[in-house]
Amino acid sequence: MSAVLRPLFLMPMKTFSPKPRDIERRWYVIDADGVVLGRLASEVAKILRGKHKPIFAPHMDTGDHVIVINARGVRITGGKETKKFAYHHSGYPGGLRATNYGDLLSTRPTMAVEKAIKGMLPKNRLGRQMATKLQVYEGAEHPHQAQKPVALGLGEIPKLEGLPEPKPKPPPKHKTEKAGHAARERGETTGSASAQAGPTATRAKAGAARAKAETRAKAGDMPASAGVLRGTKKDAPAAPRARKKATKPVEAFVVSEAGGEKPDSEKRTRRSRAKKES
Repeated sequence: MSAVLRPLFLMPMKTFSPKPRDIERRWYVIDADGVVLGRLASEVAKILRGKHKPIFAPHMDTGDHVIVINARGVRITGGKETKKFAYHHSGYPGGLRATNYGDLLSTRPTMAVEKAIKGMLPKNRLGRQMATKLQVYEGAEHPHQAQKPVALGLGEIPKLEGLPEPKPKPPPKHKTEKAGHAARERGETTGSASAQAGPTATRAKAGAARAKAETRAKAGDMPASAGVLRGTKKDAPAAPRARKKATKPVEAFVVSEAGGEKPDSEKRTRRSRAKKES
């Protein structure tokens, strides 16, 4: 019979789920001078989520740290300087405030960049955790030189080098057992002598002790009923148990005046009859 070929999408496979030990955080610097705001936000959000990694999982934070510099040089297109607004509410009635992006980029450019990037992250605590890896600065200087960040161009995919290597799997059990058996045949001892001897030596010792005890019993040094060894009660004859015989209660006899012995119960009966007649 010819083998049936199954398509690849029907082959059984295990789904990979990244563990915390598989995640390695790296630092990148992106220059935002002259870059469109939306284009910048989408590229930075990819790196923060970790979508550039082969171990990406939507339920975990596998992304890297991103430093955005020169946020003051970000530009917007399509006349959004006056058409697009950033809203803020104080929480009180009538507390809604609206600021167009032209004024926002001139006064607080870092807020405009952070707002655009956070809007492209998940709207839950996972997204808030991803946003903590984002640092935005107006100028070209940043205080993260100790992390040795790597400069990354817009749209450039980071090179992933030095990924964690999988740990070697332990050998199967049957191979380990075969190796131990071969070592015992070669005479290699790894434990005590009694452990290596096995149950055969134990039975031989018990037999020698039993023979010695029987010899002493024949010579009269020890009674034969004492057995030969502790734990070998089956070899010693069991002593017969004395059975208790059931005894019937004996009635007390009294001696009458005529010298005949009569039971005490008959005497009581005669006394009761005499009392009734009197």
